[in-house]
Amino acid sequence: MTADTDVGSPEQQAMVRAIELAESVRGTTSPNPWVGCVVLAAGGRRFDGATRPPGGSHAEIIALAAAGEAARGATLVVTLEPCPHHGRTGPCTDAVISAGIARVVVGIEDPDSHVRGSGVARLRAAGVDVEVGVGAAAVAEQLAPYVKHRRTGRPWVVLKLAVTADGHIAAADGTSRWITGESARADAHALRAQSDAVLVGAGTVRADDPALTVRLAGGQDPLRVVLGQAPAGARVHPALELGGDVAAVLDTLGGKGVVQLLVEGGAGVAGQFHRAGLVDRYVLYLAPALLGGDDGRSMFAGPGARTMDDVWRGQLLSVEQLGEDVKLVLAPREEG
Repeated sequence: MTADTDVGSPEQQAMVRAIELAESVRGTTSPNPWVGCVVLAAGGRRFDGATRPPGGSHAEIIALAAAGEAARGATLVVTLEPCPHHGRTGPCTDAVISAGIARVVVGIEDPDSHVRGSGVARLRAAGVDVEVGVGAAAVAEQLAPYVKHRRTGRPWVVLKLAVTADGHIAAADGTSRWITGESARADAHALRAQSDAVLVGAGTVRADDPALTVRLAGGQDPLRVVLGQAPAGARVHPALELGGDVAAVLDTLGGKGVVQLLVEGGAGVAGQFHRAGLVDRYVLYLAPALLGGDDGRSMFAGPGARTMDDVWRGQLLSVEQLGEDVKLVLAPREEG
């Protein structure tokens, strides 16, 4: 949690709770955003809501329904700007106004072309006091995949690799099962469950015949995407088979409503995404194992940096021990 949601006012505490509620439905709402909402009513009463799967109610509607008449004159705290338009459900702004909410506290504005500040404007025009930016850093981090998809039309790209301590993803004979232990593999399955699609190269399918399911984590299996053509009878089927430039692949998947894409390799695919600068997060599961030579398969196939001046240098976002393995999360450095 970031510093701007760590301190003490009831509204800030409610935003922390709203972020927790949003995280609890991550992976179930896409292509809609995962949103949390809290209604703060008289007497310290609190009513929670989180977005339901597509076609279901938004977080604000659920929290307002739970509050009932207690919503009149109350404060509504929500991670994302309420929508003012008709989609699969009615406008959340109208429901907020009809419920008699006096004040709305918003984490960030919605970048969707149907919203972009118009929800806040609608509420203010109806006399509702609105504050935007409470917990903004934490909400922006949580909703980064959604924000990117709405702004660029492309999915948020997470590159996941299981790696030995000396930087290999497979032995010389191509075998890679299992580099990491059960805890790391279960965590990777949870990452799949948060993603709308998982992508591997056809070479990985031929070598490992992965199922790419979430069997160790539960939830819904993502769309399985193969870069190239998967052999008939491979466990990855049914799969979407795509070819061509990886940037064009992202355009195609974004157009299909894929908000987060998990790229699982192999080295050739990982190298393509890395060199094209298309990775938003690198998730590396580092095992205390050594191949002990230079004939294993490196994380990235193809040419690397020619000099130290050309080395990719990112930000280390987190380090977590999972059993005997270590999970590293890296991000590109922000420009400027």
